[in-house]
This record gives sequence, structure tokens and C-alpha cells, in this order.
Amino acid sequence: MRLDKLLANMGFGTRSEMRRAVKQGIVTVDDMTIKDFGFTLDPEVADVRYDGERVVYREVIYVMLHKPQGVVSATEDSRDRTVIDLLDPNDRVLQPFPVGRLDKDTEGLLLLTNDGKLAHDLLSPRKHVPKIYEADVLGDVGTDDIVAFAAGVALDDGYVTMPAQLIIDSQEMSDDGLMSHITLTIHEGKFHQVKRMFEAVGKKVVYLRRISMGPLQLDPELSLGDYRALTEAELESLLSVHDKEVSAD
Repeated sequence: MRLDKLLANMGFGTRSEMRRAVKQGIVTVDDMTIKDFGFTLDPEVADVRYDGERVVYREVIYVMLHKPQGVVSATEDSRDRTVIDLLDPNDRVLQPFPVGRLDKDTEGLLLLTNDGKLAHDLLSPRKHVPKIYEADVLGDVGTDDIVAFAAGVALDDGYVTMPAQLIIDSQEMSDDGLMSHITLTIHEGKFHQVKRMFEAVGKKVVYLRRISMGPLQLDPELSLGDYRALTEAELESLLSVHDKEVSAD
């Protein structure tokens, strides 16, 4: 790879800015000052430094984000702040995108990557990747709802969901009425699905948070709006998804 291309791709500046920087002698390769911006190297082997800072070469990025409310799951938006806006510039330069989406008012686990194959595998209907949510639901969620969700419920457009696993964690009275705190596992990702499933049984979701997607669990140490790179073990578990095609039975 050309030296100027490497520096630009890793977020140190534009291609023209990097050419000027190289000519100024502030870039070294294996402890040698290089002033030829067309110098070619193996980015995975060479020790490249920009003004003393190590240039770490990456082609792909895998990020776990604890999405806050008020941020949209998109790469760009003309009105709202996006999840990409929460990333540092040196991570944005790799052009990651959200895998699936969380509603603007939904919190929780969101994976961002530029690995299109992994994203496709995680979102493919054939994979039936489980997604687990915690929610506060206004209304008396009971055994009838557990049974209905296990059988699949008809949404407002007539679509019948796949069987889902509903757990009632606790209930308490609030100013608005009885509040049920639940955990729900679904195996698909229709638009506003969790909210629409509860609307189908006469309840209203007032707070929603995703805590897992397939084998990936939301890090409890990750504050709202913060993110981190996936660990090697987390990445390996996600990459194994493409080998699994779960039957709809």
C-alpha cells in the first residue's frame, strides 16, 4: 500500500495533507524518515509513525455501542444525531454502519461494523438470530400474553410473528397504572416489532432496551453513548453465526 493512502485511510488527514506531511519529514517507516509519499509498504508488517504516533492498520472494525435514546440508527441523517456521530473520527474513517436498527427512543446493544458479510448473516431471516430485550410495559402482562407470544401474534399489518419467549420479571404500580417489567426474546426484526407485539395484546411499551443479539451481550460496564471494540472471543462467537442456519420449526 502507498504511504499516503495508508495515512489517509487511517484517519490522519486527507490524501493531499498526508503528501505534504510526508514531504515535511514527519513520517517514519521502520525508524527511517520517508519523504516519498508514493513509498509502498506492507501495512500489516511495517512500523509506521506519524509525528511519533504509531499508525495502526485496520481494514475492518467491530464496535459494541450502548445506544442512548434520541440517536438514530443510521450512517447519516439531515435532522437527528446518528450513532456514527458517537464514534471517534479515527473509527468513522473506516465507514462502519449499524447492523440492523434500534428505534430512536430505544436504548441498548448495537453492533457497528464495515463487515458486510457478517451484517448480512446476523440479519438474515434464515439465521433466526435471537435478540433479547428488557422493557417496561404499561398494563397487566400475564400468562395469557406469555402463551400468545409463544404461539406468535398478529401485528397490525396482519403479519404473524415467529414464536417469542416472554418472561415477566416484576410488576408495580406507577402514576400511569400497573407497570410490568419484562424480558422478551424474539428471532426476527420487523419494524417496531416489540412495541407492535404488545400493542397487539392491548399493552403499551414505555421503555425498551436491547441487551443481546445472538451471542453478543451488552457490556454492563459500558455507559450510555459509549462504545468499545469487540473482544477476540466476542468476534469469534459472532463469526460462527454464518455456519448456523436454524430451522423455523
